[in-house]
Amino acid sequence: MSKYDSPLKNIRIASPCSADWDAMRGDDRKRFCGECKLNVYNLSGMTQYDAEHLLRMNEGRLCVRYFRRPDGTILTQDCPVGWAKVKQRVTFITAAVLSMIVSLFGAIFLVSSFRRPEVTMGSIAYPRPTPTPAPTPDEMPLMGAVSVPKQAPKATLREVKGEFDVTIRKVEPAS
Repeated sequence: MSKYDSPLKNIRIASPCSADWDAMRGDDRKRFCGECKLNVYNLSGMTQYDAEHLLRMNEGRLCVRYFRRPDGTILTQDCPVGWAKVKQRVTFITAAVLSMIVSLFGAIFLVSSFRRPEVTMGSIAYPRPTPTPAPTPDEMPLMGAVSVPKQAPKATLREVKGEFDVTIRKVEPAS
């Protein structure tokens, strides 16, 4: 069984052309050369399948333009090495942008942790209390002592079996 051999591996330029690609009319895949009166096909602007198909179908004189890598392979539009470079570049740019975003949020967090406002959202700010004057010796509380009111209530107390019975005087409202 024969092994498939790509026509792109065996391509050789018999006589290199000095015509300027940018001076020709056409698109990125095919342009017309006024010097040799042929269509010039850009193999590097085609997929590998399209380039191989073009080389197999044209038995006559064919004018092509392509880029050859240092290892001898021809660069096509869907080249896996080219896609790997594109993926590598996109990955690098994505990682750089992501690290910049993370650094920005880290810097914002760091700055905000050092600078705390006095009142934060959700807390209640109470006015600062005014200092009270020191109490006089008569106003000093005594721990454990019972304070006796200056006027005793008019109710009389009598002892009944360990309970207190308070007689309450009914006071009529002033009219």
